[in-house]
Amino acid sequence: MLSETKSRSAGKKLIITGIISLIIGVGGGWLIFHNHTSSNSPGTTSERKILYYRSPMNPTVTSKVPMKDEMGMDYVPVYADQSSSRGERKIAYYKSPMDSTLTSPVPKKDEMGMDYVPVYTDNVGSNEIHIDPATQQNTGVTTETVEKMRLSRTIRTTANITYDETKLYTISTKIMGYIEKLYVDYTGQLVRKGQPLLEIYSPDLVSTQEEYLQAIKYRNEISKNGSLISQKGADQLVESAKRRLLYWDIPLSGIQALEKRGTPQKTMTIYSPANGIVTDKMIINGQNIEPGMALYKIADLSTVWGLAQIYQYELPWIKVGDKVDLQLSYMPGKTFQGRITYIYPYLDSDSKTVQVRIEIHNTNNYEFKPGMFADAAIKSPLILETVAVPNQAIIHTGTRDVAIIALGNGYFRPVNVILGARGDGGYVQILKGIHEGENIVTSSEFLIDSESNLNAALNNMQQPGSVGNSDTTSQNNSIQNQPSNNDMKGMDMSKDNSKKK
Repeated sequence: MLSETKSRSAGKKLIITGIISLIIGVGGGWLIFHNHTSSNSPGTTSERKILYYRSPMNPTVTSKVPMKDEMGMDYVPVYADQSSSRGERKIAYYKSPMDSTLTSPVPKKDEMGMDYVPVYTDNVGSNEIHIDPATQQNTGVTTETVEKMRLSRTIRTTANITYDETKLYTISTKIMGYIEKLYVDYTGQLVRKGQPLLEIYSPDLVSTQEEYLQAIKYRNEISKNGSLISQKGADQLVESAKRRLLYWDIPLSGIQALEKRGTPQKTMTIYSPANGIVTDKMIINGQNIEPGMALYKIADLSTVWGLAQIYQYELPWIKVGDKVDLQLSYMPGKTFQGRITYIYPYLDSDSKTVQVRIEIHNTNNYEFKPGMFADAAIKSPLILETVAVPNQAIIHTGTRDVAIIALGNGYFRPVNVILGARGDGGYVQILKGIHEGENIVTSSEFLIDSESNLNAALNNMQQPGSVGNSDTTSQNNSIQNQPSNNDMKGMDMSKDNSKKK
């Protein structure tokens, strides 16, 4: 009986052990199958996140979707974990070992053969910012390499045509008399040099002519039988009368004709001193005139002046002798030549401009008429070989001029610049702040400058020992350490529960 009982208990143990083994095997198989199924399911795959795609030949050219470049090469994906997964220091750009303002996005050598020094991302300046290629493309950031170029300038302005002041004549007389006859009797009449203008009857002139003739007759009589003293006195009388005639603008030829004629002439003829146009006529036939009275005004229009207004910043580009192209509105397509003869030494307080005098040789038909306006283009012969950048690349803040330098690999730095002369083509001279070979931002520089100022302000707030920083930090720490309303409620409930207990 005892042996039978032992055998039955041993059989039960074997059965129980088999059942437990079977359960463990089935459970293990189910776990393995479940893990394999879950790892292959599409909803639980841990794929790397793609930020954007970049060109294989130019990393600054990016795209949000896969595409090909002009050579048919696929754009390379850029992953989110690509930059920080390896734990290596990343190079932001390279700078010259001799001049830190000279940078390059790729390794290179300077003029002395020295290698550019790498600048790592954790060592960039506080005023430097980084913009990823996708953002650059979305904001339209473009850059241009700074080069030396030949700057020139054409100044365009308007010239007011006026008389040549050196060729204006006023006709007057030095004797009293009456207008006997007018040869030029209307304004605007063209006259030639030596042409008779009018005849004047003057009693004083007639009496002086008679005195001159009597003096000559007396001298001739004294020269025959008179003494030397008498002859000398007679000569003095002749010279005195002749001098009076010359002082009254009687020409020497007229005096000689008077001697030959032997009788005084009733009227005196006044002739034109130059070719020109009668601009003013102040007399009529029979009018009484006084000594010094203006009779005519004549302007020689063979040359005229053009008075142009030049702004102060344009003065470095002009000088006396520069050629000027002029065009008249009523003669389109025709260009005339002029030349700068004088730059006035003062500034107009109203227009804030300097007046420039342009000498113009008029045409035979007097196309340039005083009072007209002509379009003037001053071609400056001054050519500057200098570092220049586009005008739109400069940010004018009112107190300083700022440009954004592209350091490479998405890093930018604002710099203060000193500007020089402005040339044609939209370029401005750089006197200080930018060097040849640097890359400068030519569009969206306002956004980059705003971002740089914001980062600088935040960095100043985060610096230890800055004004207001310790108080702000302590307040933030105190706020973070204070329990929330839910925690307070939990603490109150725990107190109530402990009381109940």
